Amino acid sequence: MAAGYEKIFQICRCWRERERGSLHLPEFTLLEWYRAGGDYRSLMEECEELIRSVARGIGLGEKLTFRGRNINLSGPWQRISVNEAFHSHTETSVNEALERNLFDEIMVQEIEPNLGADKPTFIYDYPAQRGALARLKSEDPSVAERFELYMGGLELANGFSELVDSEEQRKRFLIENENRQSNGKPIYPVPDKFLAELKDMPPSAGIALGIDRLAMVFLDAGTIDEVVAFTPEEL
Repeated sequence: MAAGYEKIFQICRCWRERERGSLHLPEFTLLEWYRAGGDYRSLMEECEELIRSVARGIGLGEKLTFRGRNINLSGPWQRISVNEAFHSHTETSVNEALERNLFDEIMVQEIEPNLGADKPTFIYDYPAQRGALARLKSEDPSVAERFELYMGGLELANGFSELVDSEEQRKRFLIENENRQSNGKPIYPVPDKFLAELKDMPPSAGIALGIDRLAMVFLDAGTIDEVVAFTPEEL
């Protein structure tokens, strides 16, 4: 993007250390794409259009069953802010959850199972503290222009309006390292090459979509093991 390409994508293998479960593999496949001039709202529209097109192409049409739920793919898909989700599904406010370090726990246990039950759902406007690479919303800098997509309670994608301010991004990396150090975690080296290029990146938006998890939804698979050629235990 910094070199002037306005639309880029890749399908690639990714790795995360110590991730293993019915929905997680240490090695998995992502589709990522970025578009200059876009923001997180236009990216939601592209994501919806892409998945609906694939569903039609494999003969699913606009209806599928996943985890015993009938999911309607017809548009427009639902959108709910993080604040609205906390208000609707929990007795805790976003600020309280952040102060008590319970945000992720509440999201996983109380909110995620309710997202995308009948229709795919975008949850958007995450707290600024949960948008490390995302641009803050100009009209409300307490939230980041970030969203996630859920179908049948399963997270499929994470996208956001890109932060292209290199100085602001450097500050965020340093704050994150301070937090890691205070929690006894390893410190990451500051990615100076990335930060140097960031100043040439135009306003844009990017997304990562989990191919394995999308296959789970399309095939109504109970675990991620069912949609990959080999599990780690078989290699």
